[in-house]
Amino acid sequence: MMDDAAKPAAEPGHDRSAGAYAAVLGQHLALPIRDYFKVAEQEPLPAQLATLVARFEAAIAAHGQSVAFDFRTDIIKALPALRTFALSLVGDVSRADDLVQETFVKAWANQARFRPGTNFTAWLFTILRNQFYSELRKHRREVEDVDGTHAGQMTSPSDQEDASTLKVVWERLGGLPAAQRQALLLVGAEGHTYEEAATLLGCQVGTVKSRVSRARSSLLDTLGVVVAGQVPSA
Repeated sequence: MMDDAAKPAAEPGHDRSAGAYAAVLGQHLALPIRDYFKVAEQEPLPAQLATLVARFEAAIAAHGQSVAFDFRTDIIKALPALRTFALSLVGDVSRADDLVQETFVKAWANQARFRPGTNFTAWLFTILRNQFYSELRKHRREVEDVDGTHAGQMTSPSDQEDASTLKVVWERLGGLPAAQRQALLLVGAEGHTYEEAATLLGCQVGTVKSRVSRARSSLLDTLGVVVAGQVPSA
């Protein structure tokens, strides 16, 4: 059952602009998830995501290098989906941004491993997932890697593995309850803070965090990831 915050129209007493935004968001969410990210990538980057790109470029510049135009363009196109994936894994906005930046740096350093003509976003997803496993290992946490990927090891996965990772995440995002999907995409793909998302959805900050947490748990279960101390979702 869809709760009040997931309805496209505002309830009495809710801010009119929040209700209008929810209606527009609802229209986007009615699209297949791939189409949603195509819409997101055509819009200017929110300030928070633009800052993330700037941090990446600064990290590269610190090593006396520059970012190729084509690579930068592809990175920006992939950012909404990649950041949403990172947020679903770590559940914290700052950590998600750090994970995405680390992914950018590793992708830049391993450009020669990417095969032109294959799915660039899927390749980034696999690098991010491996980086996530690596960080878990460094902090002596346990993770179940059901498909045999070794944590912390930079590999050149097959095209099938890249595509499978991306396909599973997209399908699971599309299957999430509307309220959870709204919260995750607002904070992930659109770069809003929890507070901003709560205002736009007309609910409490804690409600947004709870929805993001439940969406995260659902995606983790789908990917076969079990983090120490986390209770799998029912």
